[in-house]
Amino acid sequence: MTETRFLCKTGKYSITTTFVVVVMLLLFMASCGKENKEVVEVTFDPENTYTMRTTDATSLISDSGITRYRLKAKEWLVFGKAQEPHSYFPQGVYVEKFDSLFNVEASVKADTAYYWDKKGLYKLIGHVSILSLEGKRLDTSILFIDQKEDKIHTDEYFELQEGEKVITGIGFESNQNMTKYKIFNSQGTFPVNETPRDSSRVNTVSDSTVVDVAKADSIKKD
Repeated sequence: MTETRFLCKTGKYSITTTFVVVVMLLLFMASCGKENKEVVEVTFDPENTYTMRTTDATSLISDSGITRYRLKAKEWLVFGKAQEPHSYFPQGVYVEKFDSLFNVEASVKADTAYYWDKKGLYKLIGHVSILSLEGKRLDTSILFIDQKEDKIHTDEYFELQEGEKVITGIGFESNQNMTKYKIFNSQGTFPVNETPRDSSRVNTVSDSTVVDVAKADSIKKD
């Protein structure tokens, strides 16, 4: 009896396909191994890397649960992971302070500003100008606003204008409404309405020294 055997074509194809699949898997695993080794290390500096950036920002700020300030800024950067979390306003800031009835008590603007959250402290830099409800205007180059102490102060040169009265000096401290203030190294000019020469006076105050121009003229004449 003669035994006849038939070759299975399907079996040959299966072996070849399996071999190809195994090779492809090996190549894929090798390529994945190379990709995993390529690790890019990124350093994070919390003091110089902001955690939030907002443009054309308008924000209401509360103090003891009461809305007391409105802030506007072209760019607002928040450094929330810094050792002392703070905000930075590189393109300037404008702030309004409200009373309990939401009337504007004072407004301030500056070219650049910093704000420390925990301290409740602003540092304004550049062309700093603050205007009170009573019409007083303070101009200086650096100004600190302490919200917790309700105080503003500067150690730089300043000009304080109140009506026609202008006071200049180096060093200024007051409450935020500028109703009570201290002036250091002051000089001031107080113009008055024009009257006959004998009664007209222009007083200049410099370190508590008053110079009466009318009297000085009369001394020269004698």
